Amino acid sequence: MEEQLNAILSSYEKRRDNLIPILQQVQEEFGYLPEDAMLKVARAIGMPESRVYAVATFYTMFRFTPMGKNRITICRGTACHVRGATRILEEVEQKLGIKEGETSEDLEYTLETAACIGCCALAPCIMINDDVQAKLTPKKVEEFFGKEKKHEVQ
Repeated sequence: MEEQLNAILSSYEKRRDNLIPILQQVQEEFGYLPEDAMLKVARAIGMPESRVYAVATFYTMFRFTPMGKNRITICRGTACHVRGATRILEEVEQKLGIKEGETSEDLEYTLETAACIGCCALAPCIMINDDVQAKLTPKKVEEFFGKEKKHEVQ
């Protein structure tokens, strides 16, 4: 990690206005913002650690825990909600053993929700990585996340 972080920091001038681009690149490299990296960024640009954390926590694009290999996004838009998104979310949580906003211990899955993923005619739907799964039912959730297929989602 040290080597990659040094490479990122060396590609920027040591100025405070580079904080967000540096954090974005750190997250792109590691998948999240590790605490050690945040401390080193603060020292490198001469900013208090508390200020770096304040900026990073202000923006929802920054993550402080690793993402799972498979990102599951449940749509909570109006059309999906009316057609059973809450039940789909509950079913996915039960199958994966994690709650919304969590990542599985094996780093296989991260479960999120979105206000809308823009597929209202296909409601209820979820995204598995970049693939939309439409017109979901609890039975379809079982097909995607049942024990026998749990680690085949890619």
